Amino acid sequence: MGVDLRQVVAGILTLTMFVMLGQMIKRDHFDSLQDKLPGDGEDAHFESVNAIENDGLVKLSKRSKGPWMEDIQELKPCWSRTDFDEIEQSRGYVTFSLTNGPEYHVSQIADAVVVARYLTATLVLPDIRGSKPGDVRNFEDIYDVDKFMKSLDGIVKVAKELPNEISIRDLAAVKVPNRVTEDHIVESVEPVFKSKGNIRLATYFPSVNMRKTAQKSSVDSVACLGMFGTFELQSEVLEVVDSMIERLRTLSRKSNGKFIAVDLRVEILENKNCHGSGSARAKSCYNAQEIALFLRKVGFDTDTTIYLTQSRWDNSLGVLRDIFPKTYTKESVMPDEKKGKFLESEDSEFEKVIDFHICSQSDVFVPAISGLFYANVAGKRIASGKPQILVPADIPATSAAITNYLSPYVAKRNHLAYSCFC
Repeated sequence: MGVDLRQVVAGILTLTMFVMLGQMIKRDHFDSLQDKLPGDGEDAHFESVNAIENDGLVKLSKRSKGPWMEDIQELKPCWSRTDFDEIEQSRGYVTFSLTNGPEYHVSQIADAVVVARYLTATLVLPDIRGSKPGDVRNFEDIYDVDKFMKSLDGIVKVAKELPNEISIRDLAAVKVPNRVTEDHIVESVEPVFKSKGNIRLATYFPSVNMRKTAQKSSVDSVACLGMFGTFELQSEVLEVVDSMIERLRTLSRKSNGKFIAVDLRVEILENKNCHGSGSARAKSCYNAQEIALFLRKVGFDTDTTIYLTQSRWDNSLGVLRDIFPKTYTKESVMPDEKKGKFLESEDSEFEKVIDFHICSQSDVFVPAISGLFYANVAGKRIASGKPQILVPADIPATSAAITNYLSPYVAKRNHLAYSCFC
């Protein structure tokens, strides 16, 4: 009995379609492990590299060896200072603290600015609290105070500290969800503020959801300013970050100074369930071996330089260095004279900040772990014209087009940052 060639070809095409569909489902699942927006179940289907390039999402580099992508033109804020009415006479104070690392600081500052603006209250410069009791730093230890206060000039009145006559014990504690809405402020915050006069704000995170929404709000511009336009690193921390990036670029001569940053922390991988779930075997995190195989299959040369957010080398990372010998952690690329303060102290706050900013400025960012770090690094990269974010996957074939694994935040333009920048 003869074989119909058309049936064979049809079978191959069908199998290929199912493999591609499986990969797209995994990629979108990684973006929304804790929160799935209604009507957002279908992922974009990318037939070729040209489809994404023509849409202006990414542009593959012709100057570097490997599947490197070029930066795009930096986006401009959709908001303008002329959008804001003049602030009324300030009444009362809003205090808050920055906690849990820079990926949380971004959201905490945005919510505090929105609340203070709506209440016409004075925002008190926050302190920074680490994971250990008594681990408290001043805002200026990490961030640029002058930049913060200047950026909010005319938007929200900012004080460096509470007046002496107001006791911390007299502040009413108020919790707000991340991306606080005007309705929530009216219903749950304003009555307490009017009653007590001064409040201490704390942001909680019911889900990791940084997708933009279709519904517009009067607080959107203020939230965008708070999230993307208010804080920069203070000079000493910025100097350390810049020196580490320069070191990584020096190590990357064969790729024209380009390097990959991978958010891979062994202690988190050990505490998370990284096994696949569901029919597509989608995963929430990937180990060193899986990241190594993923990067090779999408086309990165073994000479590629990789920066890991893991603070110090761990034996479990050996398989990654076996395939990519130029794999480094902070201890390898940080200047020796800075290690005492920024690496060898018991406080990990500096390390988190350094990782956040290196991942935001690398030529490619690969989140081996889903969550808020990935979401807010993505936002910072989108805002600065660096959309090269690859969501890892278990690729069954020996190779695959890199653009199939572009983060849905970028591929679908559904990150909150696209509401803030035009």
